[in-house]
Amino acid sequence: MRVVVISGAPPVQVLDVTGPLEVFSNVPDYRVLLVSTDGSAELKTNRGINLGSAVSYNSISGPIDTLVVAGGPGAERGEFDKAYLQWIWSAAGRARRIVSICTGAFVLAAAGLLDGKRVVTHWKFSDRLAREFPKLTVLSKPIFVRDGRIYTSAGITSGLDLSLALVEEDHGHHTAHAVARQLVMFLIRPGGQPQYSHMLCRQATASRPLRELQVYMFDNLKADLSVEALAERMGMSPRHFSRVCLREMKMSPGEFVDRVRVEAAQQMIDGTSMGLKEIADACGFGSADSMRRTFQRVMGMTAGEYIEQSKLAS
Repeated sequence: MRVVVISGAPPVQVLDVTGPLEVFSNVPDYRVLLVSTDGSAELKTNRGINLGSAVSYNSISGPIDTLVVAGGPGAERGEFDKAYLQWIWSAAGRARRIVSICTGAFVLAAAGLLDGKRVVTHWKFSDRLAREFPKLTVLSKPIFVRDGRIYTSAGITSGLDLSLALVEEDHGHHTAHAVARQLVMFLIRPGGQPQYSHMLCRQATASRPLRELQVYMFDNLKADLSVEALAERMGMSPRHFSRVCLREMKMSPGEFVDRVRVEAAQQMIDGTSMGLKEIADACGFGSADSMRRTFQRVMGMTAGEYIEQSKLAS
């Protein structure tokens, strides 16, 4: 039985705890323990919900398979109980692997466990982590990173992705995929995938018809996505559609199409073993050379360079 210990400086971000808890609890091989920092039977969260059945960190002895440190306001404050940090250091010494979820990286860094490591945290806190702990190499884009037996993850839901990756590491793809299906997760994202989607950011300001058009484009990458065809689908003239795109998306229709196809290609590169020619065809680029030029225009790098960067980040 693999012992998984989940703790964090209170209050913890509730999903930083419950996400990994759900993933590991769906595999019989793991025994999950919630660990409080104050000797109580509850782990305090940022949403006013205290998670019961916790045990005090002082009661944890013996080997640990996976030590998980959650993030949240308690970690982000940067003020930690010295006895708790000493326990984190001691527990890490008898753990097979050490994991931080989101801003839990601040706890591991304060405990001295991340010096000289390549790490990641939530993109909003990357600069601060690098500034406060200059011995770390902080990466801003991946959703999770492994450096030796240290695993760090980005934003809140990336804790689910990393936990699934750890299950896959222990039990293979079939088991991890079964857990993902049980939790109705869309896919198992690799660590090199960007923390957030540029198109998702655009959705925050785009009107509903444009958001629906974006879904249509993702579902029909090989279709005619010319200005004329998209304008007709929107019930607009090409000129009016171009004005709407510029106003709502801050980009031309052509740039809109390029970004949709590039993000679709990124997902295929990160999540499949398809070759570049296959991906170019599936995403409607027409050729690998056309995809290379579009990647360069949108990302500032070619698709091949993106693949190499993703390998380095994961």
